[in-house]
Amino acid sequence: MLELDQVRAGYGAINVLWDVSLKAEAGKLTTIIGPNGAGKTTLLRAIMGLVPVTAGEIRLNGERLNGTPTWEMADHGIAMIPEGRMVFRDMSVEENLIMGAFHKSHRQHVKRRLEEAYEMFPRLRERRTQLAGSLSGGEAQMLAMARGLMSDPRLLIIDEPSLGLAPLIVNELFEILERLKAGGRTIVLVEQNTERAVAVADHVYLMQSGRVALSQSASEVQLQHLHDLYFAR
Repeated sequence: MLELDQVRAGYGAINVLWDVSLKAEAGKLTTIIGPNGAGKTTLLRAIMGLVPVTAGEIRLNGERLNGTPTWEMADHGIAMIPEGRMVFRDMSVEENLIMGAFHKSHRQHVKRRLEEAYEMFPRLRERRTQLAGSLSGGEAQMLAMARGLMSDPRLLIIDEPSLGLAPLIVNELFEILERLKAGGRTIVLVEQNTERAVAVADHVYLMQSGRVALSQSASEVQLQHLHDLYFAR
């Protein structure tokens, strides 16, 4: 579904990604792990058009994505849930969710998708009129994920969903990822918790210094070897 072929990208004169090639298959969960500074978030930003690609190609279902403006990604069925939640703090929970279906093609489905969001995240239903800025970190992450699903994306990109959250909330989030995967959703997940990420994934990529250091089916990954590469031991 999603293919990156020899992609280079960065910020001005500073190149971060060096000839990165990877694939995310339809209906599968692909996880990208690596230490801080490995280029994971830059990779996601390159896919979303937030960082210019200076070499190589990004394709979705065979169609070139390079140069596509970020605001047109919804037209291609792509949604990203960024690191740090980034909810609209001065808007209610429900208003935040409605913003996830802002594009004209999705507005007619708002009521149905709101109900689906509340079924998947019951806590959000309880707080539907509450300002997003007053939510706990875990609730805000649930809201960010639910908002990303409001456009019913074919490809869901998630950046560090468990960062800074309590173990109980992390468990809930990974249960939801399992449900989304079981429902056939195509997911690209960047995650710091290697054990949980590998456990939920179909395929694992490890990045080091802007390059792919490992590409392996999740069922074949040996965590000790993965950690040795992760910490460059």
